[in-house]
Amino acid sequence: MRSMRVIFLLAFNALMLLSAHGFTDETDRHALLEFKSQVSKGKRDVLSSWNHSIPLCNWKGVTCSRKDKRVTHLELGRLQLGGVISPSIGNLSFLVSLDLYENFFGGTIPQEVGNLFRLEYLDMGVNLLRGPIPSGLYNCSKLLHLRLDSNHLGNGVPSELGSLKNLVQLNLYGNNMRGKIPPSLGNLTSLQQLALSHNNLEGEIPSDVAKLTQIWSLQLVANNFSGAFPPALYNLSSLKLLGIGFNHFSGRLRPDFGVLLPNLLSFNMGGNYFTGSIPKTLSNISTLERLGMNENNLTGSIPTFGKIPNLQMLFLHTNSLGSGSSQDLEFLSSLTNCTKLETLGIGRNRLGGELPISITNLSSKLITLDLGGTLISGRIPHDIGNLINLQKLILDQNMLTGPVPTSLRKLLNLRYLSLFSNRLSGEIPAFLGNITMLETLDLSNNGFEGIVPASLGNCSHLLELWIGDNKLNGTIPLEIMKIRQLLHLDMSGNSLVGSLPQDIGQLQNLATLSLGNNKLSGKLPETLGKCLTLENLYLERNLFDGDIPDIKGLVGVKEVDLSNNDLSGSIPDYLANFIKLEYLNLSFNNFEGKIPKEGIFQNTTIVSIFGNSDLCGGIRGFKLKPCLPQALPAKTKRFSRLKKTVVGVSVGITMLLLLCIALIWFKKRKKTKQTNDPTPSSLEVFHEKISYGDLQNATNGFSSNNMIGSGSFGTVFKALLPTEKKVVAVKVLNLQRRGAMKSFIAECESLKDIRHRNLVKLLTACASIDFQGNEFRALIYEFMPNGSLDKWLHPEEVEEIHRPSRTLTLLERLNIAIDVASVLEYLHVHCHERIAHCDLKPSNVLLDDDLTAHVSDFGLARLLLKFNEDSFLNQLSSAGVRGTIGYAAPEYGMGGQPSINGDVYSFGVLLLEMFTGKRPTNELFGGNSTLHSYTKSALPERVLEIADESILHIGLRVGFPIAECLTLVLEMGLKCCEESPTNRLATSEAAKELISIRERFFKTKR
Repeated sequence: MRSMRVIFLLAFNALMLLSAHGFTDETDRHALLEFKSQVSKGKRDVLSSWNHSIPLCNWKGVTCSRKDKRVTHLELGRLQLGGVISPSIGNLSFLVSLDLYENFFGGTIPQEVGNLFRLEYLDMGVNLLRGPIPSGLYNCSKLLHLRLDSNHLGNGVPSELGSLKNLVQLNLYGNNMRGKIPPSLGNLTSLQQLALSHNNLEGEIPSDVAKLTQIWSLQLVANNFSGAFPPALYNLSSLKLLGIGFNHFSGRLRPDFGVLLPNLLSFNMGGNYFTGSIPKTLSNISTLERLGMNENNLTGSIPTFGKIPNLQMLFLHTNSLGSGSSQDLEFLSSLTNCTKLETLGIGRNRLGGELPISITNLSSKLITLDLGGTLISGRIPHDIGNLINLQKLILDQNMLTGPVPTSLRKLLNLRYLSLFSNRLSGEIPAFLGNITMLETLDLSNNGFEGIVPASLGNCSHLLELWIGDNKLNGTIPLEIMKIRQLLHLDMSGNSLVGSLPQDIGQLQNLATLSLGNNKLSGKLPETLGKCLTLENLYLERNLFDGDIPDIKGLVGVKEVDLSNNDLSGSIPDYLANFIKLEYLNLSFNNFEGKIPKEGIFQNTTIVSIFGNSDLCGGIRGFKLKPCLPQALPAKTKRFSRLKKTVVGVSVGITMLLLLCIALIWFKKRKKTKQTNDPTPSSLEVFHEKISYGDLQNATNGFSSNNMIGSGSFGTVFKALLPTEKKVVAVKVLNLQRRGAMKSFIAECESLKDIRHRNLVKLLTACASIDFQGNEFRALIYEFMPNGSLDKWLHPEEVEEIHRPSRTLTLLERLNIAIDVASVLEYLHVHCHERIAHCDLKPSNVLLDDDLTAHVSDFGLARLLLKFNEDSFLNQLSSAGVRGTIGYAAPEYGMGGQPSINGDVYSFGVLLLEMFTGKRPTNELFGGNSTLHSYTKSALPERVLEIADESILHIGLRVGFPIAECLTLVLEMGLKCCEESPTNRLATSEAAKELISIRERFFKTKR
C-alpha cells in the first residue's frame, strides 16, 4: 500500500507540473500554429505541412524527442520567411535548438525566448530584427551558441551577456551596435568564437579579454576601436582566426608577435594606423594561411615568407614598405615555396627595382597579383604567362618599359588586366582578343602606338576598356561596338581619325564614353541617343561638325563635354531638362541663336558656352548679348539670305564695288582702333562691365580702410556692389608700372574661359577712364572671407585686427594642399590650353568660408599665363623676374622659359612651408642651406623637430601617427621641388598621393 501511495504521489506531482507549465504536445502544436499565423501571408505556403492532418513531429523543420514527442529542434533557416516572431515561441519549453537564420523576420526578439530554459542553440542571424537584445534571453543559462548577426540590433553589447557562462559562440556581427565592449565578456571563459565585426563599437579592447583562453576565433573588423594593438590579445595563444582590420588601432606590433600567437591561420589587421616594420617572427608561423596587413603605415623591408607552406593570401598593399631600391623585391623569390598561394597584393608601396624572373615561378594557383602603384622599373618578365590561373594582374602606376610580353596570351582565365600609367610601348597586342574572359582592360597613359586591334571585339565579357592617352591612330574598330556589356569606353588622348560609328547605339549599357583629344570628324550619329544608360560623354577637342543630334533620351547623363569642335546650329532646348547634369561644356564651337533659360541653364557654374560668338540671350550670368526681338530662327535667316542673294544678282556689280569700299574703310578703322585702344579683345567676353564710378563708390573712394592686399602691378580692395548686394574683391592696376597692361591682358585671356572650383572666379572687368581722364583698368573677383593662406601660416606677421583666431589643423592644411594640387592638375592637364601659373605662393592662395583653397594672384597680376611659347615671350617681355624669390624655379633665374615644371617646384616649396611653418626666405637659410635641404636632412627621424609646432597640438586624436603622416607629405614636397625639372613629380601624381595620404590617415575624402 505504501509503495502505491508513493507512485500515486509522484504521478500526481508530474501531472501537476505538466499542467502548471503546459508541457504537452498540444501546447507545442498550438505554439507553432500561432508562430505560423505571424508569418507573412505570401510565405505561409512554405509551412503548408503545419496542419492538424499531419502529425506534429512530421511538420517541416520540426524535430521531436523520441519519448515525449515534444518539439526539441525547430530548423527554419534559409526559407525566406517574413513577418514577425510570435511570442508563442516561448511555449516550446523542450526546445534545445532554434534556427531562423537568413529569413526576413522583422520586429523585435520576443522576451518570451527567455522561457526556453533548455535552449542550447539560438540562431536568428541575417534577418531584419531591430531593438535591443531582450533581457529575458539571459535566463537561458544553458545557451552554448548565440547568433544574432546581420540584423539591426542597435544600442550596445549588453554587459548581461557575461552571465551566459556556458557560451561557446557569440556572433553579433553587423548590427550597428554602439558603445564599448563590456569587461563582463571576460567571464565567458568557455568562449571559442567571438564575432563583433561591422558595428560602431569604440574605445580600447578591455584587458578582461585576456581571460578568454579557449578562444580560437576573434573578429573585431570594421569598428571604431582605437589604441595600440590590444595587449590582452598577446595572451590568447590558442587564437587561429584574428581580425582587427579597419579600425583606428595604431602603434607597432611586438617583434615577438609570431612567438606569442604561434597557431594563427588567419590574421587581418588591414585598414588601421599601425607603424613600424613587419615583425620577422610572423614568417615563423608555419600554420598561417591568410595574412592581411594592408592599408597601414608600415615601413621597412618585407620579410621572407618562404617557410609558410600553406600561405594562400598575402595582403601588404597600401603601406610605405620598401625604399625604392633594387633589394626591395628580393622577398619574392622566397614565395616560390608557397605552392598554395592564391592572392599576392603588395601594390601602393615604395618598392623599387626590377621584377625578378622568379615571379614567373610563383604558385600555379595564383589568382591575383597586385604590384600596382610602386616604383618598379624594367620590363614585365617574359614568362609571366606561366601563371596560367591568373585572373587579376595589376601592374599599373609603375615605370615599366617595353612591350606587353607575348606569353600573356596564355592567361586565358584573365579577367582584370591593369597596366595604366607606365612607359610601355609597341602595339596593343592583337592576342588580347583571345582572352575572352576579360572584364577590365586598362592600358591608358602609356606609349602604345598603331591601331586599336579589332580583335578586342572578341572579348564579349568586357565591361571596361581604357586605352586613352597613348599614341594610337587609325579608326575606331566597328567590332568594339559589338561588346554589348561594355560599361566604360575610353580612347581619349590619341590620334584616332574617322567618324564615331553609327553602331555606337548598340552599346546600350554604356555609362562612360570618352573620345576627347583625338582627330575624329563628321557628324555625331543620332544612334548616340540610344545609349540610355550613359552618364559621362566626353567628345571634346575633335573635329565633329553639324548639329547636336537628338539625344533627348539620355536623361541620366551627368557630364557632357563637346567643347572645341566645329559643331553648329542651336543648342537643343531638351538639354535644359537633364536634371542629373552636373557639367555641360559646349565652348569653342559654332553654335548660334538663343540659349535656353530653363533648367540647368540657370546655373552658370555647370554650363560653359565660351567661344560661340553667335549665341545670345540666356540668364545674366552668361554675359551674352541680348537676342533681337525680330531675329529670325537660324534656318529662316539662312533661307532669307538665299532669297536676297538671288534677288541681288541683278545688281551684283554694284554690290561688289560697295563691298570693296567697305573693306578698305573697315581695315583702316581697325588699324586706328588697335593703335589707340590697348584693351584686350578678351574683355568682350565680359558683356556686363562695370564703370569707374561704380567701383569708386563701392570702395568708398578706394579708401585704405578697404585695402586688403597690394603687389607689383596693383592694389586689391574689398568692395560692396549695391546693385547685386554682393561683396567682391577689386584689383586696381597701376598702369604707371611697366608691364601692368600686359599683365592685365594675360589675366583676362587666361581667366575668360576656364572654370574650376579651386580658382578664384573672375566676375567681370573694368576698362574705363577715371575722373581725371586717365586710363583705368580693374579686375573684379569673388571675395574670399578668410583671406590668404599666408596670414594663416604666419599670423605673427599680421596686424591684430586681421589675424586669424586660430591656427590650421593638420587635416585642414592637407585639404588646402589637395585643393591647390587639383587646380594645378586642371591647368596643366585638363584645361583646353595648358596653362602655367608662374607665381604660386601662400599669398596667392585664398580661403573661403569653409577654408577651401582658391588659387589667385592678389599681389601680382600674372595669375595665369598661357603655356605657349609665343604668347609667353610677348606677355613677359617687360614683366621682369618670373615669380617670387624663394618660390620661383631655379631655371627661371637662368633664363629658362616658364613651364608647368616651374609650377610644380613652387608647389613643392609651398608644401614645405605649410607643414614646417618656415618661409623659404627665412633667416635660417643662406649659402648652401635652403628650405629643401633643411627638410631633407631631418627626415624621417627628426620630422617632429622641424614641423610647425601648432600642428602638433591641435585636432589630432590620441595615438595619431603624426610623424608618419608628416614624413609622407614632406617627402612628396621634396619630390616636387627637385632642382632638375625632369625629376619633379607631375601635378596629377602629387594630387593623387596627397589624396591617398588623407584617406589613409583620416579615413575621409574631404
